[in-house]
Amino acid sequence: MKRRNFVKSTAALASTSLFPSCVWSTAKNGKLRTAHIGVGGMGAEDLRDISSHAKVEVTALCDVDSERLAAASKLHPKAKLFSDYRKMFEEIKDEIDAVVVSTPDHSHAPASIMAMNHNKAVYCQKPLTHYVAEAREMKKIAKEKNVITQMGIQVHSFYDYKLATLLIQSGIIGKVHTVRAWSPKNWGYDGKLPEGSDPVPENLDWNLWLGTSAERPYKNEMYHPGNWRKLVDYGCGTLGDMGVHIFDTPYNALELDVPRTIRTECREPNGFGFPEVNKVTYEFPGTKHTGDSLKWVWYDGPGAPHEKHEDLNLPMSEAMIVEENSSKTTEEKSLEDKTSLETKITLEGKLPEQGAMFVGEKGRLLLPHFMELPKMIVDGKYVDISAEIEAVEKANKMQEPVRDYALEAPKHYHQFVDACLGNDECTAPFSYASRLTETILLGVIAGRFPNQTLNWDNENAKFAEEEANKYLGGKYREF
Repeated sequence: MKRRNFVKSTAALASTSLFPSCVWSTAKNGKLRTAHIGVGGMGAEDLRDISSHAKVEVTALCDVDSERLAAASKLHPKAKLFSDYRKMFEEIKDEIDAVVVSTPDHSHAPASIMAMNHNKAVYCQKPLTHYVAEAREMKKIAKEKNVITQMGIQVHSFYDYKLATLLIQSGIIGKVHTVRAWSPKNWGYDGKLPEGSDPVPENLDWNLWLGTSAERPYKNEMYHPGNWRKLVDYGCGTLGDMGVHIFDTPYNALELDVPRTIRTECREPNGFGFPEVNKVTYEFPGTKHTGDSLKWVWYDGPGAPHEKHEDLNLPMSEAMIVEENSSKTTEEKSLEDKTSLETKITLEGKLPEQGAMFVGEKGRLLLPHFMELPKMIVDGKYVDISAEIEAVEKANKMQEPVRDYALEAPKHYHQFVDACLGNDECTAPFSYASRLTETILLGVIAGRFPNQTLNWDNENAKFAEEEANKYLGGKYREF
């Protein structure tokens, strides 16, 4: 089939409006008319939480899977139905104010760029794009078109992550020199490459699912509905999935830009699936919250983090403390009881399943993922930071934490809706999300060059290693 570079051919014209365009379009009836591209899986959650806002009117639903489309239609029977988002824009673009993109990663940019070129506000799931070139283009178009944008990293608006950001920026552990983050999820594929093809299910439009990606025969349980994250043509691996969530708070708190160098330790690439186990090391330019530079180490896959490092050591568990205390005198125990915070805090003695550790001049801050308070560690002991937390909460007028994901999740979505209505500002717009996504994707590309340090030229958007530059973008199929 004919191919073309979608990004280059969809350059946007600049908007001259001083206010985001969707604020103008919703002023007449006070409702935000939304179109949803992808309504199964995470798309169903996005649809639920966006539509839970009292001022949202779901106008259109679009999905390449007719069964998922039918299920969403039962919840929103007045919405118009489409299988192809291009036809949706062609037919009802004047009836839409905002677009929610919840497709597999490879379709994020094509759908979002088309929406922005129609002057629509866009809420796009993470990671923002599949290619670095797309991330930069989406940032550019969002600015030129002056539209409201938000990337779907719901935890960005959660209490614990806001708190950790403010604590780090208050200097609680001094300047940070290292961040270590991890997730044991396995969005990789080390198995055999599929052979042959299977009949395409009647409910699935395979051509539309492939979208701008290369044509490929359908295989059961390999692509749709759930395994595409593992595959290089459609997803971004564990780093692109959980990495965006777990990177977000340190990235935001330390006010980082994109890295200077990236090195990934993993198996040799097979051209089809991402490695199941990865260690990615970034080196960032310094900021006011860091030293002259910042080292960032990411681990993913079963057993992550896969190494024992002093940065990740936690205080002893209660059982170990009891055993140690049994050998001490009564006087020693009495003295420690007055000063030891281990007697006040329940300690696990092991890392949370997923999380991040900030390492600074004055100690370490552990941020579990998710919905747990950050914990400070100094000289191998947990430190009571309740006074610091209270001060940050008061200074920033923070509400009480909500320990219920179903209640907490809508905040990020409602922030987007309120911003479109002129009543709020988005905290994860494409201007921010594009840089975070670029950082993530540079690590994904480094996985194609195991154990080789890649040097990134931020100003010119290219690697010093020429062979890596071909992975910054991709050719788009006419479909």
